[in-house]
Amino acid sequence: MSNDKYESPLSARYASKEMQYIFSPDKKFRTWRRLWIALARTEQELGLPITDEQIAELEANKDDINYDVARAREKEVRHDVMSHVYAYGQQCPKAAGIIHLGATSCYVGDNTDIILMREALELTRRKVLNVIAHLADFAEQYKDLPTLGFTHFQPAQPTTVGKRATLWIQDFVSDLEDIDYVMDSLKLLGSKGTTGTQASFLELFDGDDDKVDKIDPMIAEKMGFKACYAVSGQTYSRKVDARVAAVLSGVAQSAHKFSNDIRLLQHLKEVEEPFEKSQIGSSAMAYKRNPMRSERIASLSRYVMTDYLNTAITSSVQWFERTLDDSANKRLSIPEGFLATDGILDLCINVSDGLKVYDKVITRHLMAELPFMATENIMMDEVKKYGGNRQALHEEIRTMSMEAGRRVKEEGLDNNLLELIEANPAFHVTGEELQASMDPSKYVGRSPRQVEKYLSECVRPLLEANKDSLGVEAEINV
Repeated sequence: MSNDKYESPLSARYASKEMQYIFSPDKKFRTWRRLWIALARTEQELGLPITDEQIAELEANKDDINYDVARAREKEVRHDVMSHVYAYGQQCPKAAGIIHLGATSCYVGDNTDIILMREALELTRRKVLNVIAHLADFAEQYKDLPTLGFTHFQPAQPTTVGKRATLWIQDFVSDLEDIDYVMDSLKLLGSKGTTGTQASFLELFDGDDDKVDKIDPMIAEKMGFKACYAVSGQTYSRKVDARVAAVLSGVAQSAHKFSNDIRLLQHLKEVEEPFEKSQIGSSAMAYKRNPMRSERIASLSRYVMTDYLNTAITSSVQWFERTLDDSANKRLSIPEGFLATDGILDLCINVSDGLKVYDKVITRHLMAELPFMATENIMMDEVKKYGGNRQALHEEIRTMSMEAGRRVKEEGLDNNLLELIEANPAFHVTGEELQASMDPSKYVGRSPRQVEKYLSECVRPLLEANKDSLGVEAEINV
């Protein structure tokens, strides 16, 4: 590790080795060579004078990249693709003349970008599934545990801890659906030539349109894709990059919402993210247990959400068949969007697998507010049993609730709403009946049932269908 030059924290601190390798120079240039072999094989199969010996020579050297030769050549010619064509040719003297035959730089550059994005989406998909799996177990475990619901971060009708977790799960399931859709729709550029007209290949094949029509499908099959885009300029449409980045933005949105909820719950001391035995929460305040992993999720998620804007703008400003103002931008926006998302998901896996629930704190908070929640049932029972006036009873409860709330907030005393109701002659309910109404499970509605149905009908079948993708271990570097 060098300490005298900038190093991206996405590599040094956040992203996994797997994701870093997908966007590494070695992966890129090996993919270039696979594409050159696919092109040469296709041209041979369609009748060009390319020999088996030449193909074998290319195959023999596809993974042995002479980087020193390529770097030295690029200093001379200022062109990365032609530098690697030259370097490959040095290793393959018999095949040197047919490497990159008829192609333009985007043949290797753009097709490689698509291939790498698909592999990166596959890794992203696996990690999203593992977040869903951990949260599903959490929801199952706590499906019956009542907790205060919040609207506007103000106490509201109770829900359960497990039901709240299903909201996080559903967001990530939505992301998984988007990933699957985009992955299934990805196509290769193919080999379209300098402005997308395939003029060079029409020349190579003496004007034989039928043979030129076969080039892209044959290349796609060799590279493991269903098809190539039907038309293009020199590049595939940069809208493809924007669609991919939008999926990453969606994952970041889900992760940010999840992490924010955990941060708020940790403030309430109801739920905590994992905290290691020797972990330091603050350099000054030794007692602190800061939600630093959830905070990091939020931090990286904001980066990914704004990173999408790069790809959207780049897509919108491409001129005619090709401009190069996309190149430097997409070298940053696509790899770093994936690296940051990878770091986010590793943190989500870690946090979701180690959440600590403090049920006694949750119950204490709930019971302090439950008298307010119970008033609607008390009012309805009074009307049903004794024929009271609903509007008049509502005003009585409103007045008493304001007084009980004032007592709690201004005097720091306990909530005495039940005592006020018992003493009010407008109501015929006893203290014992009021206390019996304080069972939190009576106020969570269908939360446990909703968790059971959602997990059994939607989530568990999804996880079973993808069971080979589960079991990812997330390594948190810092």
